[in-house]
Amino acid sequence: MINASWCFYCISSWKILAARASAASSQVGLRSNNPFEVKINRKKFDVLGQKTKHDVGLPGVSRSKAIKKRKETLLKEYKLKDKSNKFVDRRIGEYDSQMDPEDKILKRFALERQRTQGKRSIYNLNEDEELTHFGQSLADIEKLNDVVDSDSDSEERGLLSAELTASHFGGGGGLLRKKAPGESGDEGSQKPKSRQELIEELILKSKQEKRERQTQKEESQELTEKLDQDWKSIQGLLAHKTPKAERKELEEKPKPDEYDMTVRELAFEMKAQPSERMKTQEELAREERDRLQKLEADRQRRMQGDTEEDSTTKQTYLSADDLNDGFLLNKDDQRMLSYHDGKWNLEDEVEKEEEDAEGDDEGDDKEEEDDDGDDNSGEEAEEEEDIDGESGHSDLESDKDSEQEGGDEEGPAGEEAPTKPCSSLSEEEKLALQEAARAELPYTFVAPESYSELKSLLHGHTTEEQCLIVDRIQKCNHPSLGMGNKLKLQKLFDFLLEYVGELATRCPPELSTVNKLVPQLYALCQLFPNAACKAMQTLLSDSAHDMAETLEVKGRTALPGLDMLIYLKITALLFPTSDFRHPVTTPAMVYISQLLTKSHVSSLEEVTSGLALCCLTVEYVTLSQRFVPELINFLLGILHLAVPNKRSIGYCLVPPFRLSGKNCNLLVVQNMAHTESWSRKRLPLSGVQGLKLKDELEKDHYRLSSLTTCLDLVKRCTLLYKSLPSFSHIFQSIRILLAKHLPIEVPSVLQPPLVFSKRKPIPLKLFTPKIVEVLDYGKKRGSSKQERERERLKHKYKREFKGALREIRKDTKFLATEKLTEVMERDAERKRKVKELFGSLATQEGEWKALKRRKK
Repeated sequence: MINASWCFYCISSWKILAARASAASSQVGLRSNNPFEVKINRKKFDVLGQKTKHDVGLPGVSRSKAIKKRKETLLKEYKLKDKSNKFVDRRIGEYDSQMDPEDKILKRFALERQRTQGKRSIYNLNEDEELTHFGQSLADIEKLNDVVDSDSDSEERGLLSAELTASHFGGGGGLLRKKAPGESGDEGSQKPKSRQELIEELILKSKQEKRERQTQKEESQELTEKLDQDWKSIQGLLAHKTPKAERKELEEKPKPDEYDMTVRELAFEMKAQPSERMKTQEELAREERDRLQKLEADRQRRMQGDTEEDSTTKQTYLSADDLNDGFLLNKDDQRMLSYHDGKWNLEDEVEKEEEDAEGDDEGDDKEEEDDDGDDNSGEEAEEEEDIDGESGHSDLESDKDSEQEGGDEEGPAGEEAPTKPCSSLSEEEKLALQEAARAELPYTFVAPESYSELKSLLHGHTTEEQCLIVDRIQKCNHPSLGMGNKLKLQKLFDFLLEYVGELATRCPPELSTVNKLVPQLYALCQLFPNAACKAMQTLLSDSAHDMAETLEVKGRTALPGLDMLIYLKITALLFPTSDFRHPVTTPAMVYISQLLTKSHVSSLEEVTSGLALCCLTVEYVTLSQRFVPELINFLLGILHLAVPNKRSIGYCLVPPFRLSGKNCNLLVVQNMAHTESWSRKRLPLSGVQGLKLKDELEKDHYRLSSLTTCLDLVKRCTLLYKSLPSFSHIFQSIRILLAKHLPIEVPSVLQPPLVFSKRKPIPLKLFTPKIVEVLDYGKKRGSSKQERERERLKHKYKREFKGALREIRKDTKFLATEKLTEVMERDAERKRKVKELFGSLATQEGEWKALKRRKK
């Protein structure tokens, strides 16, 4: 029963759909055999008098029409995508209907004649005009009369003689041929010559002609030179003065303006010459090492008492053909002949040559040296020369130069003052030169293997000399000069760090020397960044470990000493502080934050150390503008130390600072009268350790200077964090302290409280509602005609845009389907061919195996 009812329902539904399809086809004017291709657009309710356009749709028919249309247009365009088989008629007037046929023919004929005329004049060789090549007619050249003689070495061209041509190129044996009966000659009655004799005569005749041509050429050249000299001699006599009228005309000509003069200057200006190749770092290091070695060898020689006497008194021997033009070879390898007992004495000569070679080397070293006679000025000059990479000279020659200059100044003009020869130096002067050489710094140093060696090298020298020693150690042990130099310089960086820390802990600290050694540390850090990074990490980790141990024992830690502050400053100079995360600066920043949080301030020295830490923190975060709450809290605590009345303060303090206690009045001025004599000064960095203040006046002045420094840091922090949304909340406590608790008796520099900049508040943006009168449901009234037209066009644009997108998607899908079909067809064809090949190969293999079995 269920199957029968279900079949009946299906049949009835099919009849209803067929009836509707027939009705729809009758309305549209089409007949469709498939009722499932008809789509009926039903409405919720019927409206009397309303015409319906799209109540019945035929999606199958529409789809087939669209596919057919795309096959006729889009598919053909895709098939002919990279093909061009179109013929375009580009003849004159082909598409111009206004031009007469006769005009078209005439213009086409003229253009064709014009095109072929040029080609005909170039390639037509049968015309009357004569063609030439380098001034000679092609007709004459084709005769091959101008043949160069093969035996001639001169640049002139000559013609082969008729006899030579006849002998080599004539038919029938050349000159050996028999003369014709009509030919007559004097030699007819004589005996005919052999071939060898004729060839010898030809050779003699060709040589004679060559000599004659050479002689003629020399005579013509001499005549030309003589004519040139005669012309030069009479050329001056031919110069004549221009008449006055012409001279006036020349004078009246306008002078060229500045622009013309500039253009001419630029035209004749010397062009840039190519410079020499830039040397590599290895070449520069090698040259600097060689220069320092030469200077050190010269210093050692002067220390031993050797002077230029040997080189000046050396006897030079001149040969007979010497031009005496100052040209000397690098080494005089000529030997002086000497006899002893009737034999040559060569051993003494070899010894003399070795001594002369040593003297030459020393003389070369002296020429390269140029230092001042004074020790201090000499060291400065050496340092400048080491930095600039220029060649230096010894102090000895500079003394001589100064003596010569002094003699020139004292002597009369135009005369040279006689200089004292080196051979006349007394023993006292030689001893003085030796002492001066010993007082000089060595030019070459061996890289220290331990910190004690470096300390011994630098001990007893001034700041400039210490920097010079470190610089020479780097130059003499550059990594490119040896395999182990890299490890030596890496150790040098560690030793310098330790030495800088020792300089900072001395009493008083040698901060100027530390300042001069920082560039050396920077240079080593640039050479070995990884080693420098590890060294700084080790130093920071050791300090942090010591601080952690102190916190475990005492619960608080002291602020760092001057050496650690110097290390933190060097870290900011050697490594970038703006990175989000850095292997050196990030641990240093964490270490500073822990110090600002856990350190207890109990003296003016610790106040100075804390303010130095705050300065370093601001320097670390200036570029990145990273917010550090420990900095703000520490500055608030320092300002709290200057508040005299600590009751009802109105702000909250964060440890390690307390509202009241033993050391809570460190910065409170004890005598207000001392503020009148106070002047603004910077806090000395040496005040971190060993601060010595004589009386209460100096202490009050130091308190005011510390308070000024703290306020400057607060100002820098406000400029740094003014763009933060929570700016007012961050500085609220500091604002309350400065506005209410700052004493009025302090100097005028510290009186004004911190006030925010006044600016006009920005009003909120107001949105005025647009009132539209609605009279009927679903219709807007009150808008103008232009607005209604604009809305209509906007609606039409959106509709067309959506339709275009839909068609583009359909076109893309159609093309993708076609491309996929082509790929599948190609793959099927390839598979078919591969299958055929495998089949043929299998058949061949089977036949071969069968043949093999048959043979067995």
